[in-house]
Amino acid sequence: MSIFNYREEKGYFQRMKEALKFTAEDISEQIGEVLGGKESPMSEEHLEDLEAILISADIGVRTSGRIIDKIRQETRELRVVTSHKLRRLMRSELLNILQSVDSEAPPADGGRPHTILVVGVNGVGKTTTIGKLARRYREKGRQVLICAADTFRAAAVEQLAIWADRAGVDLVKQRPGADPAAVLFDAIAACKARAKDVLIVDTAGRLHNKANLMAELEKMRRVAGREVEGAPHEVHLILDATTGQNGLVQAREFLKTTGVTGIIVTKLDGTAKGGIVVAIAKEMGIPIQYIGVGEKPEDLMPFSAEAYVESLLAGE
Repeated sequence: MSIFNYREEKGYFQRMKEALKFTAEDISEQIGEVLGGKESPMSEEHLEDLEAILISADIGVRTSGRIIDKIRQETRELRVVTSHKLRRLMRSELLNILQSVDSEAPPADGGRPHTILVVGVNGVGKTTTIGKLARRYREKGRQVLICAADTFRAAAVEQLAIWADRAGVDLVKQRPGADPAAVLFDAIAACKARAKDVLIVDTAGRLHNKANLMAELEKMRRVAGREVEGAPHEVHLILDATTGQNGLVQAREFLKTTGVTGIIVTKLDGTAKGGIVVAIAKEMGIPIQYIGVGEKPEDLMPFSAEAYVESLLAGE
């Protein structure tokens, strides 16, 4: 369970608004164009245009359709709809979607270390996210160890070692090509010997084929569960926001095998259309736990549905 609270984050709302600035400006401008002024009758043509706006923001066809259905119901008896009213309806529905999966589960029962598997395909920002997450836990007074169990990707261990050093935490590694489950076994033993509170485990993002990758991750889950009661206590899936709807395809694959408990969305500060966060929550039913909005350690932020929606629909 996350120990981080967005209310404690300095400048949190400003950083969220900055990350979603371009998507928010685009949505606001297009809503104004659809209504053609301060108020307008809500026709079926308007609703179709609004649905296209949501889809273009990466919210997805199915989720956008459900939001528009709700707006259609709410505006059926109204002669005119102001842009303020429309944004209020959209805020309400987006919050309903995000908050339905935004509650934190109680802490997992069991022993220490609190074990977190980090999964995701190569290139999504897994290594940097692990480093940032480790630093966050250390700054909260936790004793952290990172396990370099992605032994198949060239330079993965070296990159993780750099981030572990930056975060000021220990790292357990083996030779390239070593059995990831064996590395995890050693890391758990090291955590117990060194009285570490938190173990963050990097995993492979790609093997010979998808079946091999998922089998390897399942093997690691079994090792963790055998060595630590209740482990893995969390499984974070890293998704790159710039991949848009392709991220949903990735999420479905990992969900089948790894028991994902939460999602971290990276690169929201780049060319990403921020609506993908809504699509992930609605389609997957999995909470968004953190978002990445930059390269600095503090740019990995705990997710707040309220701050996200306000930033996405910034305007009137």
